[in-house]
Amino acid sequence: MTEAATARRSRITPEREAELYTAVLDLLREVGYDALTMDAVAARTKSSKATLYRQWGGKAELVAKAMRHQKPGFHGNVDTGSLRGDFHAMVVREDDCHMEQNSALMRGLAMATHTNPDLLRAFRELLIEPEMAEIRRMLQRAIDRGEVRPDNPAIGFVMHMLIGGFAARTLIDELPPTRAFLTSYVDAVILPALGA
Repeated sequence: MTEAATARRSRITPEREAELYTAVLDLLREVGYDALTMDAVAARTKSSKATLYRQWGGKAELVAKAMRHQKPGFHGNVDTGSLRGDFHAMVVREDDCHMEQNSALMRGLAMATHTNPDLLRAFRELLIEPEMAEIRRMLQRAIDRGEVRPDNPAIGFVMHMLIGGFAARTLIDELPPTRAFLTSYVDAVILPALGA
């Protein structure tokens, strides 16, 4: 984070920031990304629009940071000693209720990224790239332990497989993703693809 961004963000307490992010996610669920306005966020949070723009720069960054903030922590430093254990720890970081809510929110935001390049850029920078870095660290530990061959072609598709399982659950089965489903998916699809 740049020094200017750090200085900007330091004016809001972590508690206030969490309140703002919760309000943004609530508004997103109510009206969707395209109808979400900084005016509405300011009104809901009793903030000034100028403060919101000063802190987050715009709607795309605010939404992406709100999504990142509400994700439970799994920062690549969880090391259970096995790739299977690490994947299972990653999958169970969210309870089923939050997973269902986030799945619906992510579907809507994924659609919005097609027509909002700023949102796509913010999502890549603040959500996708950090998640991919976590997966790469996890896979590197598995390679170092000898669980996965370093030349396995599936390594480059792990994030695709994870997102695919998460997103396709609703589309194909008309059910939300759950811990049990994703744990089974990891065991039946991802680990065999990695030869683990």
